Amino acid sequence: MPALPLVPRWSDRWLALRDRLLANQRFVRWATAFPLTRPVARRRARALFDLVAGFVYSQTLLACVRLRLFDHLAEGPQSAAALAHRLGLSPDATATLLDAAVALELVDRRDGDRYGLGPLGGALRANPGVVAMIEHHTLVYRDLADPVALLRREGPPTELSRFWSYAVAERPAEVDAGVAATYSALMSASQQLIADEILDAYPLRGHRCLLDVGGGEGTFLLAVAERAPHLELMLFDLPPVAARAQARFDERGLAGRARAFGGNFKTDPLPAGADVVSLVRVAFDHADETVLDILRAARRAMAPGTTLLLAEPMAETPGAEPVGAAYFGWYLWAMGPGRPRTPARLGALLEQAGFTAIRPRRTRNPLQVGLLVATAGDA
Repeated sequence: MPALPLVPRWSDRWLALRDRLLANQRFVRWATAFPLTRPVARRRARALFDLVAGFVYSQTLLACVRLRLFDHLAEGPQSAAALAHRLGLSPDATATLLDAAVALELVDRRDGDRYGLGPLGGALRANPGVVAMIEHHTLVYRDLADPVALLRREGPPTELSRFWSYAVAERPAEVDAGVAATYSALMSASQQLIADEILDAYPLRGHRCLLDVGGGEGTFLLAVAERAPHLELMLFDLPPVAARAQARFDERGLAGRARAFGGNFKTDPLPAGADVVSLVRVAFDHADETVLDILRAARRAMAPGTTLLLAEPMAETPGAEPVGAAYFGWYLWAMGPGRPRTPARLGALLEQAGFTAIRPRRTRNPLQVGLLVATAGDA
């Protein structure tokens, strides 16, 4: 029996008409002139140009960070001449940078021909982890210089795969201590951004011992130590990373309360005894099969009825869709095996690993981190 011809849906016909109109220069000129369509047309034109110019915008931000412009302006409004001297730039170069920074709301013009922090530049002052990521993005830019080659996995290993070497190493527990120190420091700087988000959403009341799997240098647990002084704390990570975490715990006077364990979750059991286990920005670094290995290792270390917290930026977050699909999609592709995942996909992996009662907890800023809470099922 011959196949019946496909009948286009009404939505397909409407979208085809829309596409033809948007590609028609006469229609575009009309839409930008007609009072009812002009605001939409101009908004779309601006959005398209922002995509074209996005790299230049990000390089403006990088220049501001490297020249410590926001630190200088935090001391108070200053003239362009004073800033040129402090930045080590010519007057014309300073004017170019300041004009761009003003247009991007990083800097404000003040009275008396002075400049001060803008709303976005001021926000960066409160987020040192973002500043660290801006510097780190130089690796991302190099990997994305030829995006088609990157998609085809052509050429040498990417900068990000070398930086995050544990994610692609055959024996991650043997990663060089110097390499581990570099990526651990970045993770520590950016971890502070989300620790309070997680603890505001799930304050850890009623628990006695927390195990943080893949906890890096212990930044999340240090935040927990302040917010939940009753908790015993454990951390599990690669041996050179765990050693750095233990040193930080000892420096903060937590030697009797916080312990760091070094090992490889693929071959070594996780420490037992915690009644709550956290995975903070761990799953999205890895392929599904590795995430399942991590979750199953956590489940084996947990008694039935204990709690698991899975926190990371999640795909399809309302209002933050480009962060998951565009930013983390490309970043993790360049890094290697990781993928941004939706809460539903993460929930399915949790179920496969033996967790039940999986439910989301609302965070104040879901753009930075989402949170799933799950219960260890019967073995």
